Amino acid sequence: MNFLPPSDPMQNPTPSHCVALIGGATAGAEVAGRLAGLGILCAVFDQNARPYGKIEDGLPRWHAGLRQKEYETIARKLCHPLIHFVPNTKIGRDIDFRELVDDWGFSSVVLANGAWSDRRLPVEGAEEYLGKGLTYQNPFVISFNHMEDPDFRGERFDVLDDSIVVGGGLASIDVAKIHTLQCTLEKLRERGVEISLAELELKGIPRTLEAHGIQWEELGLAGCTIYYRRRIEDMPLMTAPENASPERLEKMRLGRRRMVDKASEKYKLRVEPLTAPDGLLVENDRLVGLRFRRTRVEHGKAVMTEETFERRGAAVISSIGSVPEPIRGIEMNGELFDFADWDHGRLAAYPSVFSAGNVVTGKGNIVASRKHASQVSREGIEAFLGIAERSEGQTARPARALESAQAAGEAAAEHAASQPRVSEQALADVLARIRSRQQSVGYTGDIESWLERAGTPC
Repeated sequence: MNFLPPSDPMQNPTPSHCVALIGGATAGAEVAGRLAGLGILCAVFDQNARPYGKIEDGLPRWHAGLRQKEYETIARKLCHPLIHFVPNTKIGRDIDFRELVDDWGFSSVVLANGAWSDRRLPVEGAEEYLGKGLTYQNPFVISFNHMEDPDFRGERFDVLDDSIVVGGGLASIDVAKIHTLQCTLEKLRERGVEISLAELELKGIPRTLEAHGIQWEELGLAGCTIYYRRRIEDMPLMTAPENASPERLEKMRLGRRRMVDKASEKYKLRVEPLTAPDGLLVENDRLVGLRFRRTRVEHGKAVMTEETFERRGAAVISSIGSVPEPIRGIEMNGELFDFADWDHGRLAAYPSVFSAGNVVTGKGNIVASRKHASQVSREGIEAFLGIAERSEGQTARPARALESAQAAGEAAAEHAASQPRVSEQALADVLARIRSRQQSVGYTGDIESWLERAGTPC
């Protein structure tokens, strides 16, 4: 893949600033690509050999086309002469976060490291049953993706019929689909019907069964149920613009319900709304189900009622969202980073640090992550470096968001006014540190050949 940089680096041979990005996937590549196009030298540190984050294993394996498309998008953005990729480097373990911010010589550091950990199931004592009936979404999906890989050394989990999924987003639907699709495949194979997972996912279960003269009831499968604490129309399956009209919001709510209805029919899954986990059902030191409490929605919030019921299942998979892994040196507020400014991911103890994508939003949504990264770069990082310009046709944001952006911009402007361009010596020092780390992990400095060897053409 040939990449034409958006600006000719020879017209600006010395970058104006140097920025470090932690994470090279959707959000990190988006910010790095924008900044490099504005003449900023970027170092992209990634904990993995490849810069694709949870796109590699966070998506179920039937998403092959989407995965390849995102691989190509990320690689294209990172293949820029002002972007230096540093693989196999975990900040907080291989390089101290405070040292990176204070001592390496970067004008700014951007957290784009995503949300790799699962949010804990909010039921007292649940963690005692991990691996004993309780599983979390991220390791479960990874296990499914490597189900047929004999060399996989990670945790393996069985895909069991009549499982319980706690959640409500797109990832929860994917987890439920894993169960109904895999269990259907196994039942069809028992009948001598061979079909690929990708074909079954594309055609759907009813259409596939009809082609073979089989009724769903004949398979003897119970299916999979998602339990969600709010209404179906509240499920975060699509996001409305910040300034959406009441008509647009209603259209979005109807769209969410249609998505659930379609998924329920096509993949034989169920969604039980207005239910929240409230207790554990345990037998012989194993989790065999959950006690749920009915809820109602008041002013957009789920409120617990007095009504409860019990539901047994073959397994419980918690899919209630992801949170960032802690980094030594960054204060936490519960399971999240203690952001002083959530719009731009600012940390009170680190004035030059911004955050972009899922590390802030917690949404496992590629489009939302890319959009947030672009917004943070434009309103925060570029203003902080004194290079911000309002693009033509930029969509106006609502008053509350504009006030927040303006406040961040005013604070950044004071810093930008005193920010000199990086000197050639300072640039040489930063590059020396970057190259030293690259060499220590066996990286040659050529991302094109590195990705080619990793199986991803650039």
